[in-house]
Amino acid sequence: MKPGIHPEYKDSTITCACGAVVETRSTRGSFTTDVCSACHPFYTGKHKIMDVAGRVDRFRRKYAATAGKSAG
Repeated sequence: MKPGIHPEYKDSTITCACGAVVETRSTRGSFTTDVCSACHPFYTGKHKIMDVAGRVDRFRRKYAATAGKSAG
């Protein structure tokens, strides 16, 4: 490696909004984040099931009147 051209690689602490702390090394330094693997629903398995049935019904009601009409 060439001397003097590489950024300083130092110890850093990443702190999540949920309180989880990860020690690592980075050129950025310490910082905070909103989500991490300890609190993100994908990693915790606590997915929020969205109710899309209401949206489908609303779509069908909206376009039911135009279903019989021709575009030409």
